[in-house]
Amino acid sequence: MLIKKASGIKSSEITPESVYRQRRLFMQGAALGVGAALLPSMAAAVGEVPAQGIARYNGDLAYKTRAPAWLQGKVAAARQSKYATTEPLAPWDVVTTYNNFYEFGTDKGDPAENARNFRVDPWQVEIAGEAEITGKFSLEDMLKPHDIEERIYRMRCVEAWSMVVPWNGFPLADLIKRFKPTSKARFVRFETLVDAEQMPGQRSRFTAIDYPYVEGLRMDEALNELAFVGVGLYGQAMPPQNGAPLRLVIPWKYGFKSIKSIVKIEFLEKRPVTTWERSNSREYGFYANVNPQVSHPRWSQASERRLPTSLFSSNRRPTQLFNGYAEQVAYLYAGMNLARDF
Repeated sequence: MLIKKASGIKSSEITPESVYRQRRLFMQGAALGVGAALLPSMAAAVGEVPAQGIARYNGDLAYKTRAPAWLQGKVAAARQSKYATTEPLAPWDVVTTYNNFYEFGTDKGDPAENARNFRVDPWQVEIAGEAEITGKFSLEDMLKPHDIEERIYRMRCVEAWSMVVPWNGFPLADLIKRFKPTSKARFVRFETLVDAEQMPGQRSRFTAIDYPYVEGLRMDEALNELAFVGVGLYGQAMPPQNGAPLRLVIPWKYGFKSIKSIVKIEFLEKRPVTTWERSNSREYGFYANVNPQVSHPRWSQASERRLPTSLFSSNRRPTQLFNGYAEQVAYLYAGMNLARDF
């Protein structure tokens, strides 16, 4: 999701068409876009498993992460879960080259290009705040107890485009419970790596945000069954442009809530101020729940452009409340004014 401050944005920048400028992506998008246009509208449902089984990618891994062998093996052994959909998956080349990761640049293709040599080994995650177990933990220690599963989720960007991605990972709730948050822990704060040497966007004078990138969830949101720690996609360890080595996947919220390349998890009594909320609270709220009835100040959220698109099909469809996951998450917001608490 390319997010900009209020001034100077053009409507053409909301949904850029960089996919078309890459011949390989264009050819795939054309074929898949036509196919999608011929299919009836299908709502994703928990419990539906695609006929092809677990999604694997065995093609040209031009954007493969430099993950250690133990992590790649762990991801490759992912089992199928009940969280799936009958909707067509976005191709690997779309998922890995159409990204918003400002740390690597603001254009959609910048992260794939600028993160090629991003180092994820060694990697540490700090656990802090209101919890019985805190400290710094290696990536292997963080992931070792968890079995990896595949979950196919829709991802909805605040820019009004979307895609369907086969993520590999494990429930966020399982990770949180290991560190035994105290009764004071009402929120969870997440922080992205700061490393200007590896992340050219962090040293740019024209960056739109202050680093480190910070996101947060209410504790009950973080413990929801859908909240997911992603460590791979398509049976491959997470590519750096998608958030290697671990990121959040919160499918009922706009994509900017699913923070990438996490190095710190902190349990807090008070609600944290998140990065885009701090940058422009009028446009990007703390909750960021997908809601077709609450427009962004500069564009409607009533519909979305499902990637890949093509010359023959814009692949546009109505936006679903909570991105179609209301059955699993609506109870979290009972009694709240979703237009005010956006």
